[in-house]
Amino acid sequence: MGGTEHLTVRREGATLVLTLNRPDARNALSLAMLVGLYDGWLEADADDTVRSIVLTGAGGAFCAGMDLKALAGDGMQGQRYRDRLKADPDLHWKAMLRHHRPRKPVIAAVEGHCVAGGTEILQGTDIRVAGESATFGLFEVRRGLFPIGGSTVRLQRQIPRTHALEMLLTGRPYSAQEAARIGLIGHVVPEGGALDAALEIADRINACGPLAVEAVKASVYETAEMTETDGLAAELTRGWPVFDTADAREGARAFAEKRPPVYRRA
Repeated sequence: MGGTEHLTVRREGATLVLTLNRPDARNALSLAMLVGLYDGWLEADADDTVRSIVLTGAGGAFCAGMDLKALAGDGMQGQRYRDRLKADPDLHWKAMLRHHRPRKPVIAAVEGHCVAGGTEILQGTDIRVAGESATFGLFEVRRGLFPIGGSTVRLQRQIPRTHALEMLLTGRPYSAQEAARIGLIGHVVPEGGALDAALEIADRINACGPLAVEAVKASVYETAEMTETDGLAAELTRGWPVFDTADAREGARAFAEKRPPVYRRA
């Protein structure tokens, strides 16, 4: 199982849990963390026993954005990660889910700070749970910077444009409650409960047919910018093949026999 000194990887049943692990820096992004994230997305998609992914942070924070000092790297480990970035100049964007979309569902479990690059990574996740004291925001304009991780494109497609522009142009912090109200996150839970809540959602996903889950996720994203007519046609190309699988037949048999289905990705 992969990971780096700034990102831990573990299994919880059929869920791969990726934990940003620089708690002293509120899990600000380092090069080691970005390499670990990208490798984690690839590991999850390559392993058919993984049915969902949970992304969280250690030490009561999710991610406070980029750490420019850490990104400079140091020593042999820093060089090793710089070599990875040199070999794939888009690696950091893929790690942040700007240029990469895992085929497995990604659930964010947020506690504490989820700001700047943290809020940008969040936009690449599929389902989002936050503890009640979590904080969100895109602070770049306050520093004279641009949120180049995809927020000027994605945020307006995920929440109403007026809220997207306010978040982008004011750089102010948002509470978990306000983030839920505008649709940036889906659930607010008691402080410290985000990971457990995310794992509960993951368990529900894991109990479903994996081929169906992956096809549904793919269809949602593929059709997001299509006309309704084109989207409905594209949905059929994703949906019909699912009905012709052994898993679909197993789901029907299990329902008739009143037992849990046993899916085999076939």
